[in-house]
Amino acid sequence: MNKIVKYILIGVLVIGALWAALFFIKSNSKSAVTYETQQPFMADIEKKTVATGKVIPQDEVEIKPQISGIIDEILLEEGVKVKAGDLIAVIKVVPNEQSLYQAQGRVKNAQLAVNNTKIEYERNKTLFDKGVISSQDFNNLQLSYNQAEQELKNANADYQIIRRGSIGGSAAANTNIRATVSGTILEIPVKEGDQVIQANNFNDGTTIATIADLGKMIFEGMVDEGEVGKLQVGTPLKITLGALEGTELDAKLKFIAPKGIEETGAVQFKIEGDVEVTDDVFIRAGYSANASIVLEKKEDVLVIPEALLQFDKSTNKPYVELAVGAEADQKFERKDIEIGISDGVNVEILSGLTEEDKVKQWNKTEPIKKGEEEEGADGEETEE
Repeated sequence: MNKIVKYILIGVLVIGALWAALFFIKSNSKSAVTYETQQPFMADIEKKTVATGKVIPQDEVEIKPQISGIIDEILLEEGVKVKAGDLIAVIKVVPNEQSLYQAQGRVKNAQLAVNNTKIEYERNKTLFDKGVISSQDFNNLQLSYNQAEQELKNANADYQIIRRGSIGGSAAANTNIRATVSGTILEIPVKEGDQVIQANNFNDGTTIATIADLGKMIFEGMVDEGEVGKLQVGTPLKITLGALEGTELDAKLKFIAPKGIEETGAVQFKIEGDVEVTDDVFIRAGYSANASIVLEKKEDVLVIPEALLQFDKSTNKPYVELAVGAEADQKFERKDIEIGISDGVNVEILSGLTEEDKVKQWNKTEPIKKGEEEEGADGEETEE
């Protein structure tokens, strides 16, 4: 019995030794990580920011009625180009009963005054012809008669305007809604039968149509407070439209808001830029757009890919690792550097490197094998 146990123990030890040997061989059979190098090079570099916003007409004019009433007829449609003076719609007047009654009363009073002064005028004219009264007295009576007739005309005109919206035969009737500027009709928010009111001290009035010149467009967007201080009026912009892929328009910054607006915890500043609209591109009002703005630009400077940078954990200063000796030796040493602007891909080198230096590239040249994925979570190998 003791011999059997002894043989079992010996067998277990032999198997364990073989397993340990195989594990050791497998662990040490992994190929060494080989790092490639890159050299700094000369290039142009730009630091950009992107402002999100929309493209809108420079001026939008709202057409409002001169009198309250009901839309009787709409003659044009949205999207139609118009000239100043073109008829857009016609309003049917629904007079206020109290105002209409008062206007009728003024007409009757004016008619009574005319009848009375007419009798006096005709009676005194006979006396004047006989030489009974002086010319001055007759002239005064004639003036009173003429004034009474004019007052009757004015009262009749007021009555017609209140009842129908215009005087019969007038070419500039208040009921005719005409374009005040040339452009494209963007919107007609009313329809036939809608009631509209004129502008007054307590109401802006009903908008019959909105007109704008689509040949004069501006970009309106928002910029973060960290970048607004680097902007200047006149800075060129590149406008890309979400609705028109591959279309890029030139623009110039013309306005930077002096006051910011807080949105989701960040302060944003409104900017505007004049867009150069070309004849081959039709831009609709309200297109969403992005404006690319160059904050800083340097030409022919020494740069390296930003992926080659490392940052010291204690000082947060940048450094790279340079190859020492032959590249096959895979020996590197740390080199502190000073960097300038970055475009997100390349970064400017102010000092610490030359074009002859070979900078360590941190990505592995071999794909990660299955079984090494868990080790990869601990970070890449770093030699200092």
